[in-house]
Amino acid sequence: MITADKIKKSFGTVDVLKGIDLKITKGEIVSVVGSSGAGKTTLLQILGTLDRPDSGKVLFDGVDITSYNEKELAAFRNSNIGFVFQFHHLLPEFTALENVCIPAFIAKKSRAEATAKAKELLEMLNLAHRIDHKPAELSGGEKQRVAVARALINDPIVILADEPSGNLDSKTRQELHELFFTLRDRFQQTFVIVTHDMELADMSDRKIIISDGRIDESN
Repeated sequence: MITADKIKKSFGTVDVLKGIDLKITKGEIVSVVGSSGAGKTTLLQILGTLDRPDSGKVLFDGVDITSYNEKELAAFRNSNIGFVFQFHHLLPEFTALENVCIPAFIAKKSRAEATAKAKELLEMLNLAHRIDHKPAELSGGEKQRVAVARALINDPIVILADEPSGNLDSKTRQELHELFFTLRDRFQQTFVIVTHDMELADMSDRKIIISDGRIDESN
């Protein structure tokens, strides 16, 4: 489903990715681990089309998306990729419901369709009673679940998560980890998760270890 072919990326004189080859199949939950500065987040951003490699290709179902222009990439990203970050990045002036709806509005879905889907997702994530609350009125775990709902609103084929539980307490972190597996089983979505949490990494279908810009081990 997702193929990274000889991905290289440098920032100035620093070689961050030194030729990454990676294949991820549909429905997999893959964790990417490694020390700080190893290139994990850079790889995730390239897979998610938020950044471009200096060389190499990223293919989704055999289609080379690195050849897309910025407008094509933005449309592809909004329709096919959901993002969950360590910090929820919710807009403080909007309610939980409105925050979830934003990617659907960008995709030009009607307000009625977007609102119905957002309510369905928030209910599934046990947030039906919080839809009219703004981020400042939500707990850390609730904010992150709103962010997950936002990532799911356009039915993406893949969810990319960068330290999604890094800012949560242990109980909430465990609940979020279990949620990823529930979502995969329900929607058959693919998850690629950058994490320092070895408990989550060990739960995953596969663990990719990046060391010094290269894949060191995969199991």
